[in-house]
Amino acid sequence: MNLIDPITLTIFQRRFEAITEEMSHVLRKTAYSPNIKERADFSCAIFDNCGNIIAQAEAIPVHLGSMPFVAKPILKMFKNLKEGDAIVTNSPRSKFGGTHLPDITLLSPVFLKNKLKYIVANRAHHADVGGSTPGSLPAKSSEIYQEGLIIPPVKLYNEGIENDAIMSIIMENVRTPYERRGDLRAQYSSLQLGMKRIHELVNIEPNWNFDNIQSSLINQSRIATIKRIQQLPKNKVSFTDYMDDDGFENRIKITCSIEIANDQIIFDFTGSSSQTQGNVNAPLSVTTSACYYVVRLLLGTSIPRNSGTFAPIVVIAPENTVVNPAAHHATSSANTETSTRIVDVVLGALSKLIDVPAASQGTMNNLIIGGIHNGNYWSIYETIGGGTGAGPNGHGVSAIQSHMTNTENTPIEALELSYPLLITEYSIRQNSGGKGQFIGGNGIVREIKLLDNATINIQSDRRNSVPYGLKGGQPGSPGKNIIKLPSDEDTTPDYNKSRVYVQNAPSGTIIRIETPGGGGWGARSK
Repeated sequence: MNLIDPITLTIFQRRFEAITEEMSHVLRKTAYSPNIKERADFSCAIFDNCGNIIAQAEAIPVHLGSMPFVAKPILKMFKNLKEGDAIVTNSPRSKFGGTHLPDITLLSPVFLKNKLKYIVANRAHHADVGGSTPGSLPAKSSEIYQEGLIIPPVKLYNEGIENDAIMSIIMENVRTPYERRGDLRAQYSSLQLGMKRIHELVNIEPNWNFDNIQSSLINQSRIATIKRIQQLPKNKVSFTDYMDDDGFENRIKITCSIEIANDQIIFDFTGSSSQTQGNVNAPLSVTTSACYYVVRLLLGTSIPRNSGTFAPIVVIAPENTVVNPAAHHATSSANTETSTRIVDVVLGALSKLIDVPAASQGTMNNLIIGGIHNGNYWSIYETIGGGTGAGPNGHGVSAIQSHMTNTENTPIEALELSYPLLITEYSIRQNSGGKGQFIGGNGIVREIKLLDNATINIQSDRRNSVPYGLKGGQPGSPGKNIIKLPSDEDTTPDYNKSRVYVQNAPSGTIIRIETPGGGGWGARSK
């Protein structure tokens, strides 16, 4: 392979990354749902014709680490892809590379000189895909069929023509078909833009050997990742933490050992709890994604994000466990709660080798509200930020998303304009960060009043456990889920549980979520 000069490599990488960023702008601007339009709960990426990731937009870490699992199966399943095709899937089964059912992935082929050269893809969280409760994230689901419509890989578009039969099946199984159809079409528009920009780039740079450049970039990222891994101490370390519950049983164990061997970093989750009855079971793609994310933290921003970055990472996740369940087990909390706890565990193990921040809030505080208003179904999904862990170089950050999510705040105006809701408080939860030499970030208080009857689901964690501190720092405060019905007079029932389900809560009900603070770092000087 001919050596490629570093300037060309950098220009190539930046141009492909720019394409994924522009794909993201198109998806966000054309989407119908506030969850995609306002919160930006989606990700875009480009793969080569072998399913290796070439470029990613700066988006949702749990999406970006798991999306490589879906491109390769699609290429194996569909041998006769045509320009304008788009494959849709959301199946969490390991052979399809999904996460949880609301995350719907679209992929389209890009042909150059009649040869398949790239796959453009995006993954977006849809606010409802059917299932037993509005929002498709039931707090206490016990099997995947309760969580919504399962879509195995199938063509949603044939050579640019929408597949009416498939779209009709999807629309008949969701509560908000108008919104879902609009979001799916927005995803397809994003892919079309990506395809167009790749063609333009090839025409602008006709003398580039794209295959050689890609191979060089992937190899460069692989070598740089190995060099950073080799700088870590060679001690084998482990750490264990627990999720509060899965809706049925308490204290779900996640344990991980880390070892550096043969130019690889090995994450071994042997010893974690068996797959659970509840919905915290993390498909292998989610577990691996969390490990990818932590390695990316170690690498910094100078190393290109592509398949070479992930090549030295080995994940051992025994089958039929909470980190690699059998098909059809409930998975809706995996993307949010389990992935976040896996990060806590992996960083906890790394803290025995190098200085890392204390635990961040350790949950995404998923709030799903839905019902019927003025004769129409509605459903809103949001995650709520909290405090990040303090580190060796400073205090944690307050009121922000952390680790496996990178979504934005849902503006109060957007919620109140679109849904029968009134936001009665949105503030920083003072003094919730752990004390120490450096103080953990504070959580958030989010209080919402229902203006019509609705079903409430809360999927959260760190309500009984606490985000750990490090090096003598104190833990952050646990979160609280509080529901006050209009009939309650003097007392406010505290649902001190990670999972809350209230069916048909009456108008006037108050939902108050107080999110955890981050852990402190270092002992306080006297």
